[in-house]
Amino acid sequence: MKKFLAAASREDIAIFCKEHDFPAFRARQIASWLFDHCVIEPEKMKNLPQDLRNALQNEFFAPSATICERSCGGDGVEKLMLMLHDQEYIEMVLIPSLERMTFCLSTQVGCPVGCRFCASGKLGLVRNLSAGEMLEEFLTGCSIAGRPDNLVFMGIGEGLLNFNNLALTLERLSGEFNFAPRRITVSTSGYLPGMKQFAALKKEYQLAVSLHAVNDETRARIIPPHLRYSIEEILRAADEIRDAGGRHYTLEYTLLSGINDSLQDAEKLGKIAFKHHAKVNLIPFNETGSEFHRPAPEVIAAFEKTVASTGARVTTRVEKGSSGTAACGQLRIKRIQKKGAVI
Repeated sequence: MKKFLAAASREDIAIFCKEHDFPAFRARQIASWLFDHCVIEPEKMKNLPQDLRNALQNEFFAPSATICERSCGGDGVEKLMLMLHDQEYIEMVLIPSLERMTFCLSTQVGCPVGCRFCASGKLGLVRNLSAGEMLEEFLTGCSIAGRPDNLVFMGIGEGLLNFNNLALTLERLSGEFNFAPRRITVSTSGYLPGMKQFAALKKEYQLAVSLHAVNDETRARIIPPHLRYSIEEILRAADEIRDAGGRHYTLEYTLLSGINDSLQDAEKLGKIAFKHHAKVNLIPFNETGSEFHRPAPEVIAAFEKTVASTGARVTTRVEKGSSGTAACGQLRIKRIQKKGAVI
């Protein structure tokens, strides 16, 4: 299979030019287009001769993915459905605010964790994304909105189950693309082996832990057993990542009516966060047609107030684009349904 130009290093590009008898300065031009200007399509690299552009197109995926659907919310949020080289689909999201632009990227085609409230995992895991495919997501977003201020790997998939490809992606982003590690967040459902590998990187990447419950009994109602670890183990591993990279982590908590939204849950969550110097991000459930439901606004407000009363830092996620984009994974499911798959 072809290599991905998006995942090439400066050294890889230099070797390519040498092997194809192009002068060294051409490698520097290609690298500038890719890493400085975030341009991956050879035909847009206008100062390159046509034979070099053709050689790049023949040697590399440049790119391999195409945008097959764009869904816009009224507040500027845009969800992109990308079709990969093997006709699989993933989603990414461009999330603007007054001060910054954030890209939300996927790490797998489908997800093996299968959180019961999550649309992304309904069809299970198809395959991992390569580093090149994840970097193509980044470059696709750049082609539409320019370079972002923040990157979050919170789209489809459990990134720490695709650790080697994710680690290479992070290395390229913070190296060749000169993206600050502290502006990159990796989300995990609490996959312990991957968390230990992540800690070993000893980088300032941000960590977000999808906790969703304050005790193991409640968490067992939400997350299937095959990739579920105890809350105590997860928090211990998250502390190791914090200590290794020097960055406090976030506890993601999806509020589910009648499941994990009591004031007792809120108080315990606040105490956990305060003890571990973590921030809490409350996420009101986005209805996906599952058995779960969103708490009433007054319940959400009371929950946040109770968490804050413990001294913990807490925010409730401001919903963006819900009218146009729905929950993560929904566009992919609709696309697969159109192809005749049974869900």
